[in-house]
Amino acid sequence: MSADETPTQTPRRGRRAQRPQPVISAEEQAEIELGEQARIAADDWSGGVAPGKAAHFGPSFRRLIGLLKPHAVVFVFVSLLGAAGVVLAVLSPKVLGEATNILFEGVVSSMAPAGTTQQQVVDGLQAAGQQDLANIVAAMNNFTPGAGVDFMALSRVLLIVLALYFASSILMWLQGYVINVIMMRVMWQLREDVESKINRLPLRYFDRVQRGELISRVTNDIDNITQMMQQSLSQALTSVLTVIGVLVMMLSISWQLTLVVLVSFPLMGVLFGVIGPRSQKAFGIQWRKVGRLNARVEESFSGHALVRVFGREQAAREAFHAENEELYQASFKAQFLANIMMPAMMFIGNLTYVGIAVFGALMVAGGQLRLGDVQAFIQYSQQFTQPLSELGGMAAVVQSGTASAERVFELLDEPEQEPDAADAPVPVDGDGTIEFQDVAFSYSPDRPLIHDLSFRVEPGQTVAIVGPTGAGKTTLVNLIMRFYELDGGRILLNGQNIANLTRRDIRAKTGMVLQDPWLFAGSIRENIRYGRADATDDEILAAARATYVDRFVHSLPDGYDTLLDEDASNISAGEKQLITIARAFVAQPSVLILDEATSSVDTRTELLLQHAMAALREGRTSFVIAHRLSTIRDADLILVMENGGIVEQGTHDELIAAQGAYYRLYNSQFEQAATDLDEEARALAVDAESGEPTEDEAAPVV
Repeated sequence: MSADETPTQTPRRGRRAQRPQPVISAEEQAEIELGEQARIAADDWSGGVAPGKAAHFGPSFRRLIGLLKPHAVVFVFVSLLGAAGVVLAVLSPKVLGEATNILFEGVVSSMAPAGTTQQQVVDGLQAAGQQDLANIVAAMNNFTPGAGVDFMALSRVLLIVLALYFASSILMWLQGYVINVIMMRVMWQLREDVESKINRLPLRYFDRVQRGELISRVTNDIDNITQMMQQSLSQALTSVLTVIGVLVMMLSISWQLTLVVLVSFPLMGVLFGVIGPRSQKAFGIQWRKVGRLNARVEESFSGHALVRVFGREQAAREAFHAENEELYQASFKAQFLANIMMPAMMFIGNLTYVGIAVFGALMVAGGQLRLGDVQAFIQYSQQFTQPLSELGGMAAVVQSGTASAERVFELLDEPEQEPDAADAPVPVDGDGTIEFQDVAFSYSPDRPLIHDLSFRVEPGQTVAIVGPTGAGKTTLVNLIMRFYELDGGRILLNGQNIANLTRRDIRAKTGMVLQDPWLFAGSIRENIRYGRADATDDEILAAARATYVDRFVHSLPDGYDTLLDEDASNISAGEKQLITIARAFVAQPSVLILDEATSSVDTRTELLLQHAMAALREGRTSFVIAHRLSTIRDADLILVMENGGIVEQGTHDELIAAQGAYYRLYNSQFEQAATDLDEEARALAVDAESGEPTEDEAAPVV
């Protein structure tokens, strides 16, 4: 697809059909995917960019809030605590303004002659032509000429202010503490629900969802929800109550000054409307550029030797510098737009402050307000803009958290595998006989894979399954493990239909060794014991000796207690596989499945693995999937699969004698490779133009 073509957009589940889809180019789509990969790899949501927008914000947000329902009573209580704390915090500036009035009026009264009345002082000031001062004195409530400052009243007011601030702080702290407790419990339960859900999902889900995407939903998205709920829920409640309370107090002081404050609202709206969307878009571009640069760096480092072999160092540097410059420009623009918001808000706040100071001074001079009221109003104006800014900043956080919640809810809403029957029979202690009867299966209804498959495996037999890629070999053993449900037919284990047994009972009788060994961070002893939790140290040692693990363990510093790191990189690939075989050995299964267990090791290690698997298969019904046909020559039964069906079955000698599909597959590994090399060498020795053999044709091919 060319860069100017637009891929067909498939509407997401639940999206309205009439909603137009955004038109993006293939290059932009690639940048978005790379940016998402970079964000997942970075393991955080920082950098000012949200993980995306919720497709259905309203329903997702309501469902997110619905997680608080079990704690509704406590949440109402904590809301009342927050309301009480806000009321006390809102009352404090008004009371503090009264302290200013006591101090100011006391100082002015000390300058007036004792024995006169307030009205006489006002009349005298008016007669002297000091009308503004006369208006100020006339508005005073506690003016006693010659009395001076009433320090007892001042101290009482200050103590009340301290008590209000202290009580408000305690209530707000208690509110924050309880909300954090609620949030932690809600998120704990959400993680529990997600973990339980993952264990109930069918294997089909993991086939179509990338591991990184699933990990991102379980970790990053839930962390993002937690951060949003902790920050926004408490702040939103406090901010809304503060705005309402402060607005009421400002109106009670002066509706004229309140209008001065409200004039700043349109300016803030324009600021958020102009800068906000541009900032979000700039951060989205920044993340896409980060994704492209990360991909470039990973490509250069992973293929560093190849870059040097072909002398492409200069080209790699030039490509890096070009994309690094693009990232610089994108990051500069994003950070500039994000950082300009606060200075702009401060500028509007300072304009509001100047307006209040000017109009407030005129009203004090006119006797309409007292000095302490103007001081209180200035404090209220500051308290009024701060929660509004917080609410504006919370919009992006809430959008981000809701988008993450939507992704988690999509996981929780995935269809689960059918539960085991409550009246499932107890599995019989058989000898491991397995029988397929007219089995049919497909991953998708329009592409049938296995059809009318029937065969029987006798107890203790080793069955090898061979065939080309996509023939259904691994699918066959997955059906035995009941990782998938059949579309038709049935599979019998010891005469019982596995569809009637519980999955736990089936898998308890089955051991599996995969092509890619999986070990966890822990000791070698713990990794072997993972096959059976109650295995004794003697049983672990016996399993290790039987599978040749004991041969290399003694060379390790701590023997069986040697700790493996997260990727088990402190031991070789063959040693990892031997440990997984020992794990299956200690589980003592009646049915054993070996899925390409030796495909990624060298010849010497493969020989050890074959001996180990031979010991493991002894006395057990075994299924061996192998591409290297030399490893299954001694199998009791070989099933040759093509296009989901068994085209041949028999022993190695029987199938070779039949000269059918197995014969062709066997020869392609041991004879065709040499034939192809000979033919290719002769073809290269022919002159492309004349078609005649060159002088080197007679030379022997090495």
